[in-house]
This record gives sequence, structure tokens and C-alpha cells, in this order.
Amino acid sequence: MDAATQAWLISQLGTTTDLTDLTTRYTRLGTARAVALEILNQRLADLRADVAKVAVSSVVSVDYTANILAYERQIAALESGGSPAPDEPAGGIDPDAVLLGTFQLVERRRR
Repeated sequence: MDAATQAWLISQLGTTTDLTDLTTRYTRLGTARAVALEILNQRLADLRADVAKVAVSSVVSVDYTANILAYERQIAALESGGSPAPDEPAGGIDPDAVLLGTFQLVERRRR
């Protein structure tokens, strides 16, 4: 993993992310986008496993639903190809692109 890819991952995941964990995941998965998606999905799963709202009357109130929604939006943006990673090929044909073609309609013989 080069410095540009590492910087992109840190910008997506935060400065507290463990760099050795990033390197290990990058070696296993092969792309920065896959690493970011795996970590974000793991964080989202951890948040969903816990209680989203806790309120003790007149003492404290904690609500994690906004954090859950933020992770879901960030994952959706990464899955749709937003914020291109430095290790992704520039230009060319996107393998997930929809290709258009033409076809000719021919009338069937009547019976």
C-alpha cells in the first residue's frame, strides 16, 4: 500500500484507524475501497448490535441513530463509486458500467 492510498483510507476512516490493520486488510482484499467498505460495515454492525437509544429521565440521554445513518450514507457513497481511491484505474471502461446496444424489432407472421 502506497502513501496516497493510505492517506485516502485515513481520510475515509479517521485518524484513529490502526495502520497495521489497514495494511493487513489491504494485502488480503487488494483494493482501498474494499478495505474501507469492510471496516465501515464492521463499525455499522457494531453500532447496530448495541442499543441505539438510552434515556434516563432527568439524568442522561444517548442516541446513536444519527451515527448509524451517517455510516449507511458513507457506505452507499463508496459503493456507488464516489470519492475515487488512488489505487483505482483512471478512465477506461468501468467493469460495473451498463452497456447499451441496439436491436431490431421484426414483425411476426400473422396466422
